[in-house]
Amino acid sequence: SNVVTSILDVESKVVFSSTNITDKQEGLRKLFQEEGVALIVIPKNFTQNIETGRVGNLRVYWIMRGAGIMDSIPSNVVSNILSLINTNISQRLIQNNASVNATIALHPTVRNETTYFKGKELVGVSPDRVISVLSSQSTFIPIVMMMIIITAGGMVISSMALEKENKTLETLLTLPVKRTSIVAGKIIASALVGLLLATIYMLGLSFYMRSFQFSGGVNLATYGLMLTPQELFLVGVSLFVTLISALSLCMLLGVFARNYKSAQTLTFPITMLALIPMFITMFKDFGTLPFALKILVFAIPFSHPMMAPRALLFDEYLLVVAGILYVSFFALVTIVIAVQVFRTDRLVTGVTKKKRFFGRRR
Repeated sequence: SNVVTSILDVESKVVFSSTNITDKQEGLRKLFQEEGVALIVIPKNFTQNIETGRVGNLRVYWIMRGAGIMDSIPSNVVSNILSLINTNISQRLIQNNASVNATIALHPTVRNETTYFKGKELVGVSPDRVISVLSSQSTFIPIVMMMIIITAGGMVISSMALEKENKTLETLLTLPVKRTSIVAGKIIASALVGLLLATIYMLGLSFYMRSFQFSGGVNLATYGLMLTPQELFLVGVSLFVTLISALSLCMLLGVFARNYKSAQTLTFPITMLALIPMFITMFKDFGTLPFALKILVFAIPFSHPMMAPRALLFDEYLLVVAGILYVSFFALVTIVIAVQVFRTDRLVTGVTKKKRFFGRRR
C-alpha cells in the first residue's frame, strides 16, 4: 500500500485522503466538487494478500463527465498511473522474492471498478468500456444524419438548378397551383426520398459495424441504458423536423443556382453545417463543452438528432424537447421565407424587380 500511495502522491493531484473505509461517500462528494476523476480504495489486506502470493484488489470508483473521445483523456491518465503501480509492485516482488508465482509477479493487482456517469452507477465497468460503446453509437448516428442531409439537400438544390436550366420551372410557376403547395410538395417529396435512402444506408452500415464488435463489449441494456419506444419516437421526431429544416434551407440556396454546375457548389454550406456538429459530438459530450461551443452546437439545427439518442439514454429530456422546439421554429421560419421567395421574380430571373421612379428634366 505504501507503493500505491507514494506513486499517487507523485503522479497525481490528491484532493481527498482518508484511512477510514466508511468515508467513501465523503470522498465521492469531494471528487464531484473538485472535478476529480477517480476514488481509489486500498483494502486493509492489500499488502498481506500480495506478500502471501495472492492478488491485491484495488477498488476504483470512476467519475465520468462526458462520453466523447476527448472526455476519456482524464480516465486514461489515471488508468496509466494504476498500470505504473502494478509495474512497480511487480518489480519489487521479483527483486525481493525469487520464488513468487509468475502470474502474481506479472499481475499483482486487479481492479474492481465502478463508474458514475450522469446519475447512473455502472458496477464492474470502466469509463473506457462505456466510452467505447457510446462512441461507436455517436459515430454511427452523426454519419447517417450527415448522409441524409447531404443526399436529400443536394437533391433539392440540384433539382431546382435543372428545372431552371431546362426552363421547366417557369412552366411550373404558371400553373394554377399555390406557391405554398409547390414548396410543400418539393420538401415532402425530398424528405421521403431522404428517409428511404437513410433507412437503406443505416441497414448497410449496421451490418458493417457489427463486424468490428468484440466479445469484451458492454451491454448497456443490463444497466437500464436503452431507449424505450417513447424515446425512439422522440428521436424520430427530432430527425424528421431536422430533415424538414435542412430541405427548406436547401430550397433557399437552390434559388441562387443558375445551372447544375453552380448547384454543386451550393451544397458546401449544408455539408459544413452537418460536419461541424458531427465532429464536435464525436469528440466531446455536449455537457462538457465550453459555453460558447454549447451555443454554437445548439444553434446548428442539424446537431440535435445527433445528440438526442445519448441524451435520452441518461434522461436528459429537456435538451431533446428544447431541440425539437427550436428546430421546428427554425424550419417554420425557413419555409415562410422560401414561400415568400417563390412569390417573387428572383426564382426565375435571379434578381428581384425594384420600382424605378422617373422624373422630367426642366
